[in-house]
Amino acid sequence: MAEDEVTPEQLTAIAAENEEPEPVNYKPPAQKSMKEIQELDKEDESLRKYKKALLGSGDSEAVSDPDVPNVQVIRMSLICETAPNPLVLDLQGDLESFKKQGIVLKEGVEYKIKISFKVNKEIVSGLKYVQQTFRKGIKIDKSDYMVGSYGPRSAEYDFLTATEEAPKGLLARGNYEVKSKFTDDDKHDHLSWEWNLNIKKDWKD
Repeated sequence: MAEDEVTPEQLTAIAAENEEPEPVNYKPPAQKSMKEIQELDKEDESLRKYKKALLGSGDSEAVSDPDVPNVQVIRMSLICETAPNPLVLDLQGDLESFKKQGIVLKEGVEYKIKISFKVNKEIVSGLKYVQQTFRKGIKIDKSDYMVGSYGPRSAEYDFLTATEEAPKGLLARGNYEVKSKFTDDDKHDHLSWEWNLNIKKDWKD
């Protein structure tokens, strides 16, 4: 069997194995501004320290610029110790170009996904990274990663997923189309992008 000759029936079976239960209904808390949060419970010392850790010192340079979004997704990286080169997508550039070029992963290697992002103005709650994986047009996997709540600061934040293992075997090799989205409790789509993942027998196969 040639590489990437997996049948639609096999893909449907893989999708069924990867199917996750629907999440429990969750209602996000009402959004509060930075000023409102800073004014709450000012006399509670432990809460004040917690808010300072979450909000930072408010030194973000982007706060005063109305054209800068509250959440900026900077880059996505695949962290793999055995990769011969960095596996990075610059999400500040041409997102359309990711559909033409693929990230190559050697089958069976362990890797993590890292999302680097900035929060510029207000606290954002319930950030989430959502990833859907397709092969030959059939969705075979969907993963939701809770990123958490973050306050504004000038430095980037990094979110790392748990360790995953690239699929392996003759049927697993080939091209996967991946749709990624960085969203939050309020269903704000901070960034969506599509990219290709090529599973090969070796890094330079």
